[in-house]
Amino acid sequence: MPQFFTPVLFMLSSTLSLSLTGLLTKFLSQDFSPEQLSFLRFVIPAIILLFIMCVTTFRKPPRDMVKPLWIRAVCIAACQVCFIYALQVLTLVESVVLFSTGPLFIPVLEKLIFSVRVQWLTIASLVMTFCGVLFLAGDPSGIQFRPELLIGLLAGLFNAGSQLSLYRVSKGNMRAMDINAWTFAYAAVLLMPVLFLGADRMAIVGGLSSFNGVAIASLLAVSLLIINTQIFRSKAYKLASSGSQLAPLIFTNLLFTAIWQATFFNESFNVYQLIGLGLIVFASMLNILIPRLIRLLKRRSNIQWV
Repeated sequence: MPQFFTPVLFMLSSTLSLSLTGLLTKFLSQDFSPEQLSFLRFVIPAIILLFIMCVTTFRKPPRDMVKPLWIRAVCIAACQVCFIYALQVLTLVESVVLFSTGPLFIPVLEKLIFSVRVQWLTIASLVMTFCGVLFLAGDPSGIQFRPELLIGLLAGLFNAGSQLSLYRVSKGNMRAMDINAWTFAYAAVLLMPVLFLGADRMAIVGGLSSFNGVAIASLLAVSLLIINTQIFRSKAYKLASSGSQLAPLIFTNLLFTAIWQATFFNESFNVYQLIGLGLIVFASMLNILIPRLIRLLKRRSNIQWV
């Protein structure tokens, strides 16, 4: 197989797995609370990965990586709680689109944490995203802002925090399996107090009663899909000649999600909501593709002058 197509297939496998994870989570969110489902989404993959590590090579995280791992665990735990809550009250496509705004918030967090200068393109993309959220709320002439849209955006914000902390962790010596295993385990530990203290007994009993054959199979499938998403994305970036080669493929997650919604859910959007979805997707693509296009043009210009 040509070298170009291998990372493309890995990335498509990753985004397909991510979209299927959202689809199964949408169904599971009808039987479990956001806290319960978030805990299960982390503890099951953590057990699977830690078991594989015990069978192969078990490695504890280095001391200097413990803090970044805990920071990432906090971010992904909060991200999943917000995302699953959004899945319960919003459509599948709305939830995934808001979750996918994470790349827009990365420069903002870099500005707040590392004092990195925010580019004008990022500001324009954030403004466009905000306008898209307003359109998603309905008719802008008589807007009634829905809090669930803000929670969906918070999922994107915490997703950005997770990616920033992952960048720090990836600079160390840890394998991708080790990073994900310990991150999932830490996230499950963080969600345990929320699981038992934040919910009443009836909610916990109701969650336990939801464990039937279909629910167990779905949870195992979600866990394997989460692991598949992380592993194949890592392989794709490792084999790609540049990040720009794979950047557009990230948004195939939205395409797959739209197919699942049209297939499994009887939901439709009005004109304003379609405009809002389009603005958010366009803003995310603009923020990723334009800087890479500018660098490519500068590189070609330098070659021509030489």
